Amino acid sequence: MFLNYLVFWYMFICGLLIFCSMRKHLLLTLLSLEYLVVVIFFCFFYFLCFYGGEFNFLIVFLTFSVCEGVLGLSVLVSMIRSHGNDNLMNMTGLMW
Repeated sequence: MFLNYLVFWYMFICGLLIFCSMRKHLLLTLLSLEYLVVVIFFCFFYFLCFYGGEFNFLIVFLTFSVCEGVLGLSVLVSMIRSHGNDNLMNMTGLMW
């Protein structure tokens, strides 16, 4: 049991390191955020299976994670249409 939690923490920390290191392109940042959402979903699923909880919370969590993904993709599409690429280094705070 402890080994499973250790694996989940390792996956989560690796996802956070990738999220913090990928600052050049918005698409890579969104992919690392989706990876973190999947890791958190697996942690919730394992926790609820182990302790015999209700799985209704997982449906709510998946709904919010899909909304987060759609919002990120819409920001990516609007940024590519207005600026031509998804490089974050070319952006300034005044352009938004």
